[in-house]
Amino acid sequence: MKMALSEIPVWWFRSFCLFGGGTALMSIAWLSGQVIRLRRDEVTPLLACTLFNVVGWHLFTGYGLLHMPAGRAVIIAFTMPVWASIMSSFVLHEPLNRNKVISLVLGISALAVLVGPDLLVFETAPLGAFLMLGAAVSWAIGTVSFKRPNWSASVSALTGWQLLLGGIPIALGAIFIEQPLIATEISSKAWWSLGYVVAFPMIFCQWAYFRSVRTFPASLAAISTLGIPVVGAYSSALILGESVGIREFVALVLVCMALGSGLLLPTLKGKSK
Repeated sequence: MKMALSEIPVWWFRSFCLFGGGTALMSIAWLSGQVIRLRRDEVTPLLACTLFNVVGWHLFTGYGLLHMPAGRAVIIAFTMPVWASIMSSFVLHEPLNRNKVISLVLGISALAVLVGPDLLVFETAPLGAFLMLGAAVSWAIGTVSFKRPNWSASVSALTGWQLLLGGIPIALGAIFIEQPLIATEISSKAWWSLGYVVAFPMIFCQWAYFRSVRTFPASLAAISTLGIPVVGAYSSALILGESVGIREFVALVLVCMALGSGLLLPTLKGKSK
């Protein structure tokens, strides 16, 4: 995303991602004979999911990545499980047990270590941090909203619908807000980066995440994403040459501990019984 966004404007980039991923997922669902048609009572809940899972998430992260390094941005964005677990306990009445509470405390601590000093002493403008935090909260609301209905369509179709519907306002924004995109001015590296984002995060990973949300408790599915910043921070250091300091390292250690507390320890306890 960082490499593609360095040359492709946010609204155009997100339009390509959403329509490319949505079209592919709907095609897969249709060709494999899955249910793609929505019941009338499912339209409004799906639009709500689309607003938070797609429109809010993609715009917040798109602009957030323009204002801060990708490695730090991904850590903030994937504090989403903190907010999803809290919301699911109130909205879905999922139990907030000790392991989940420990995971949440560790996740909040990671966020504080990462951005706290900047916010306290105003060393830098925290706009990027606030944008990425907005993305995390938006995604959490969308996760809880997706868990509530008893959907009739397949996960591939539901994910595809969200991407396509969310792509409409973003495409309109690209047309009326951004300058016209001149394809010849975009480097091959940026196009390949866009292709990767469409093929893996937008098609496979979107499907896999919503599949886990539909299968497991929303809080558990959300906590499973805490491992992503570990890859994101050090991938940005390896690929983009971004620096990884002690704050990023401590934040990542806390995130790994949160992941272990929320997912690994309950699994080991279950096997020992």
